[in-house]
Amino acid sequence: MRDLLVTGIVFGVLPFIFRRPWIGILLWCWLSYMNPHRQTWGFAYDMPFAMITAVVTITAFLFSREKKEMLWTRETVLLLVFVGWMLVTTFFAFYQDPAWEQWNKVWKIQLMVFLTAMIIRERRHLHWMIWVIALSLGYYGVKGGIFTIVHGGQFRVQGPTGTFFGGNNEMALVLAMLVPLIRYLHLQEPRKWVRLGLASAMVLSAIASIGSQSRGGLVAMAAMGVFLWLKSRQKLAMGIYILIAVGLVHAIMPQSWYDRMYSIKTYQEDESALGRINAWHTAFNVAKDRVTGGGFEMFRAPTFREYAPEPFRVHDVHSIYFEVLGEHGFIGLAMFLLLALFTWLRANQVIRECKNDPQRKWAADLAAMIQVSLVGYGAGGAFLGLAYFDLTYHLMIALILAAKFTGVLDQSRPAVVAAPRRDLPHPSSRFETDGHRLRP
Repeated sequence: MRDLLVTGIVFGVLPFIFRRPWIGILLWCWLSYMNPHRQTWGFAYDMPFAMITAVVTITAFLFSREKKEMLWTRETVLLLVFVGWMLVTTFFAFYQDPAWEQWNKVWKIQLMVFLTAMIIRERRHLHWMIWVIALSLGYYGVKGGIFTIVHGGQFRVQGPTGTFFGGNNEMALVLAMLVPLIRYLHLQEPRKWVRLGLASAMVLSAIASIGSQSRGGLVAMAAMGVFLWLKSRQKLAMGIYILIAVGLVHAIMPQSWYDRMYSIKTYQEDESALGRINAWHTAFNVAKDRVTGGGFEMFRAPTFREYAPEPFRVHDVHSIYFEVLGEHGFIGLAMFLLLALFTWLRANQVIRECKNDPQRKWAADLAAMIQVSLVGYGAGGAFLGLAYFDLTYHLMIALILAAKFTGVLDQSRPAVVAAPRRDLPHPSSRFETDGHRLRP
């Protein structure tokens, strides 16, 4: 039944994309973030719905009358260069087959990210895209929060199998990034019952992130929560929501969770932590030895045998920074960090220009909440590996689109000096100088 429902929704929406390509972006976001086909058990489980949607969206956009124009900003230019560098490092990867398989996923994601910048042309379409992303990931946040409460935190909250955030660690980081997006929608929503639902989703998603029992997720939630309160324009209400979430976590989570979280302080005795540190050293050593790094999927036993301080302690890298460093070298890491810096500065620009304008305040709210998401991503990402996850790059594009729709992007571009109009006589033909005066 679920297979038929998901298939019916996807193929029922596809015809509308030909007239409105932006609907294809919304459908692709739903498929990519919620992965509804992974909630089925039949023929739909492995159906390439996202690829079908992408092909239809691209085709519809190419044949549409819409202007084919890319938003070339410092962020999008650097992202394109970064994608190109990842292609170069793939040619020199240690393990060619898995590296090209991962590259095949990454470039498709980035293609849709760039298409989002080209196809989304109105504020309301951007707002709906945020809604789709929030509802898609919020499904797991609400479900996971209820699951954690019902079972008293005894079991870990996991993501959908076969996705970027299938593990409990990745799920925790994604939910930490989700809460600020829900908060943005909460700030824009005038209907009280919808606001109540969004507030409940924020609290439940926070509980689900903690219920993942990920120590990196706890770091992400703590950093995100503090910054969410600091960035909120309704600090009292936000403080109440945070206190409710913290109170529920304190009442629900068992002693085993506290023991696991406390092990952060005693990482020298924790096998998982020592394995990560060994992987970080491995990434650094590979980057020192090879300008292109080891390529995608380089964290394998033979690599550890040659580059690790402890050759037989093989462990996943679990860090966005060392993941990029090991796979793409210092050049790749520099571009990755610079991209984050550019996005942060763009958000500051949008907030500064729009926060005092009632008509553009929505953009300031969105920029502030994207900053909060990036704080959660940056803090939790130090211990979790999600360097190529769609949401990070989609948030950057959403920010650029907000800057475009509010006119902020135009203000940051250099002014163009207009050429003299040919239908007017040259000034020298109408005026003659006479000392310091102009005499007609």
